[in-house]
Amino acid sequence: MSNDQSSFKMFLSNTEFLPGYAITRHLGLVQGSTVRAKHFGRDMMAGLKNIVGGELKGYTELLNESRQEALSRMQEQAEAIGANAVINVRFSTSNITAGASELLAYGTAVVLKQQG
Repeated sequence: MSNDQSSFKMFLSNTEFLPGYAITRHLGLVQGSTVRAKHFGRDMMAGLKNIVGGELKGYTELLNESRQEALSRMQEQAEAIGANAVINVRFSTSNITAGASELLAYGTAVVLKQQG
């Protein structure tokens, strides 16, 4: 793996290690978060879905966007301290206020070296 930005690859994993790689440096906890508020239009559609049932696609999209933003911010923090991987990646959510929630991604930043 190269640290050249044009070919740099960040590994993200929810496991403690990646097969075929050895951890050469432990850089500590990294995190990324985003706080998102519900959209009035999405709330109206969600209210209708509560009556008839089914997936709340507007909220599904909102959560997918939030997860990607939180992961991106966590990855940026890991890259800034010299990591090429984040292991034990987890997500957490919390309500900030009525209609707004935080989505947090966190993990352990490490430097990996390919074995063999």
